[in-house]
Amino acid sequence: MKSNTTSFATRCGRIFRLLSHLAVGIFIIATRYSRLAQAERAVVTRRWAQQAMRILGVEIKLGGVNPGFYPPNTLLVANHVSWLDIIVLNSCTVSRFVAKREIRGWPVIGWLAHVAGTLFIDRSSRRDASRVNQILADALKSGGCMAVFPEGTTSDGQGLLPFKASLFEAALLADGTVQPVSLRYQLPDGTLLLEAAYIGEISLLQSLRKVLAVPQMEVVLCYGRPLKAGAEGLENRFLLSEAARGEVARGLGLKLEAPTQPTPAPADETRV
Repeated sequence: MKSNTTSFATRCGRIFRLLSHLAVGIFIIATRYSRLAQAERAVVTRRWAQQAMRILGVEIKLGGVNPGFYPPNTLLVANHVSWLDIIVLNSCTVSRFVAKREIRGWPVIGWLAHVAGTLFIDRSSRRDASRVNQILADALKSGGCMAVFPEGTTSDGQGLLPFKASLFEAALLADGTVQPVSLRYQLPDGTLLLEAAYIGEISLLQSLRKVLAVPQMEVVLCYGRPLKAGAEGLENRFLLSEAARGEVARGLGLKLEAPTQPTPAPADETRV
């Protein structure tokens, strides 16, 4: 059943408030964000994200156990559906993100992401994955909470793509914890909301228009079982990746086929 859409006046009101809110974020980042301690940055980031959710009419429903406001030495891994994912996650558990290099060139958003501490990776380069892994590991060791989308791209939310294991190496290097998180966008009656998906050839503006047209949107954010990197059964990045994918699938209510044993990459290579 097709959902109703918001009125033109409501959409205009949302976009005006969203642009105003974005301007506030730009002002904070440009004037004082870099001078704040990490704990203060986390407070500012979460408050901004929560307000953005209210403006967009998005209600978050939590499941599982939240690992905390800014859990140290933690690698958050989540399924990837929309550009909204980052805002949704930051409204609950604040993290620095790893994103594809192309986002760095997006107007305004790319600059905001850069100043906010996002790490950009060239997914076509195995050497770049090694570089980012080391940076990730150093950030985790220093008490950071980092986040990645191991599917490597967005999906429509109906399934779960295979996870790329490469960036799980950082959790092993840092002796950290992998925290799986699942995201499901839906209507208040529980129907999967495909309008939230940022997939295919759709532009960011077109995706925003779709989101603004939805009267009420819910995001079910479910924290899975924390995975201690290096523990029994989690001794390498492939085992960590599959265990994390299983937890995310469980949060989404999906059943996965038994994984095939991966062929390890040569010692000097990292898969992307």
